[in-house]
Amino acid sequence: MTDRHKAAPPFPDEPASPSVDEAPAPSRQEARTASPGAARAKDRPWLMRTYAGHSTAEASNALYRRNLAKGQTGLSVAFDLPTQTGYDPDHVLARGEVGRVGVPVSHLGDMRRLLEGIPLDRTNTSMTINATAMWLLALYQVVAEEQGADLGGLQGTTQNDIVKEYLSRGTHVFPPGPSLRLTTDLITYSVRHLPRWNPINICGYHLQEAGATPVQEIAYAVSTAITVLDAVFASGRVPEGREGEVVGRISFFVNAGVRFVEEMCKMRAFSRIWDRVTRERYGVEDPRQRRFRYGVQVNSLGLTEAQPENNIQRIVLEMLAVTLSKDARARAVQLPAWNEALGLPRPWDQQWSLRIQQVLAHESDLLEYPDLFEGSRVVEEKVAALTEEACAEIGRIEEMGGVPAAVESGYLKSRLVAAHAERRARIESGEEKVVGVNCYESTEPSPLTADLDTAVETVDPATEARVVAALHAWRAGRDEARAAEALAALKKAAAGTDNLMPTTLECARAGVTTGEWSWALRDVFGEFRAPTGVGGAPVAVSAEPGAPLAAVRERVAGTAAELGAGRLRLLVGKPGLDGHSNGAEQIAVRARDAGFEVVYQGIRLTPEQIVAAALAEDVHCVGLSILSGSHTALVPDVLARLRAAGAGDVPVVVGGIVPRADADALRAAGVAAVFTPKDFGITGIVGRIVDEIRKANKLDPWEVPV
Repeated sequence: MTDRHKAAPPFPDEPASPSVDEAPAPSRQEARTASPGAARAKDRPWLMRTYAGHSTAEASNALYRRNLAKGQTGLSVAFDLPTQTGYDPDHVLARGEVGRVGVPVSHLGDMRRLLEGIPLDRTNTSMTINATAMWLLALYQVVAEEQGADLGGLQGTTQNDIVKEYLSRGTHVFPPGPSLRLTTDLITYSVRHLPRWNPINICGYHLQEAGATPVQEIAYAVSTAITVLDAVFASGRVPEGREGEVVGRISFFVNAGVRFVEEMCKMRAFSRIWDRVTRERYGVEDPRQRRFRYGVQVNSLGLTEAQPENNIQRIVLEMLAVTLSKDARARAVQLPAWNEALGLPRPWDQQWSLRIQQVLAHESDLLEYPDLFEGSRVVEEKVAALTEEACAEIGRIEEMGGVPAAVESGYLKSRLVAAHAERRARIESGEEKVVGVNCYESTEPSPLTADLDTAVETVDPATEARVVAALHAWRAGRDEARAAEALAALKKAAAGTDNLMPTTLECARAGVTTGEWSWALRDVFGEFRAPTGVGGAPVAVSAEPGAPLAAVRERVAGTAAELGAGRLRLLVGKPGLDGHSNGAEQIAVRARDAGFEVVYQGIRLTPEQIVAAALAEDVHCVGLSILSGSHTALVPDVLARLRAAGAGDVPVVVGGIVPRADADALRAAGVAAVFTPKDFGITGIVGRIVDEIRKANKLDPWEVPV
């Protein structure tokens, strides 16, 4: 190994220039005195990314290189669910998930192919990875070494925020304690050896997707950062006086919804609170190290399947919330595509989103002016209110013992489920308007969706078999003794107190696979099933006489009586590795409020486990929620197992992002009903479930009074 491959010395005396996953913050003094019509200095644009990856490492590499050629200025790697949750492609839970929502990376060979021809010493790479963040960064570092890159100059981010996985995204693996250790080990290693790398990206994005209000998004993200920094400093691995260098490497990843003013003020409040926390709690004096550095993906929760062309103006408005205000401008932006409520975006769709950023940055005069909102009384009052409320919630979490305690108690999850339920109730009642969904629903035929089956990217089902075959070939060709020795060293380190990054790097070099690395740590740390938050969620909609929920309650009770059952029983199942549980939770809560006995065991179940639970609980209906695209493999498996067990008459309903052709195929296979994002009325969905139960049990249709 040459000198340029060696790690940088611990805590170099000269502070690294801001790598910001994110472009450096511009000076507030630039162009303040420019006269009208005079040439103005223009700020550097934010990093422009496209969250991308699918099928195979080779296919994703080709996509990345095309996107970079189109003017994208940073990479944002989407990993598939087996990679995110620490499974190899040949594991039973990986079935139907390989290459669906991201790229499969099972070992060093995959990472080499993923990054082939991309000079890592000149690329800013964001990797959306959490439970297995240490493993993926190790693979990335080894590839950089093989390229001859100076490790001290590598720039980018590993998300590495496990807390929000327990609350919203669902790709956690280990319990909170060991997960926090992996996070802190990665941070202390990176600050010493990869000084320009952002080792953690505190992620409020998925909190908003799970229903968080702006106050909750701020409070839970900052509380997570406090928990992480406290653990890092308690580790004893940060020399006294160097705390600011650790704080300066913390970055955030946030969400921006369509409520433009509120979202822009949220970012200013975030910045104000972070400055206060880093100064008062950690004694950081250098304002550069206290800077709130954030990247953003604008909201996907609000994208609609109905009139999806409206999603473009939603995306633009959300982007403006994090770019117009210079003093709180994002350092990196990635935009979803207009058709993400329909399925996986195509390269053309991603290009459209990239061009939206480029037009704003290069054609408009936005980057020529100081902050447009400085001195605004309206903005200041809103920022002050958000700051006060968020600080109060941060205080409540501190009183509970911090974020780990608030996660394990179920407090945070139940708050998010409740907030999401309240939002859905406002949409159903019409109080919150969504154009094309609950108002202005009449529309002309859209040329964008004239052929829905080609309006999204599809992943060849045969890809999974090819990836599995390549994995087997990799295992057969490696030095098995070296791999076994590396895994033994990893388990020994995990059982002790050593930093796990050095042994993880050796695993990467020895040809260990993603699943093997993860299972070695599972053997030591165990696994964790997060609270669902369903039981503690309050009733979100009115059940007064005449209200829609009251009518559904009557149907539920009447149907149960006709069947001679005390209560109707609904199993809500999440097969496979899809951790997006928001929809499943909302159905479970509303069904509970309608009088169902709900069986919901959380995420990450095999078809075999779901069928076993359905039989054990003697349920009247099975509801499957899948957003990852694995419905074509997993739903028929559940149907076949129910039939084999003699329960083929139990109706199965499916909800998720299901293209029209797939929905037709599922119904032909025996699925009673398919619900997609256009079916936004949850009470109506629960009513439809009652109808399917009646039909399956040969009961007359429920007579609705005229």
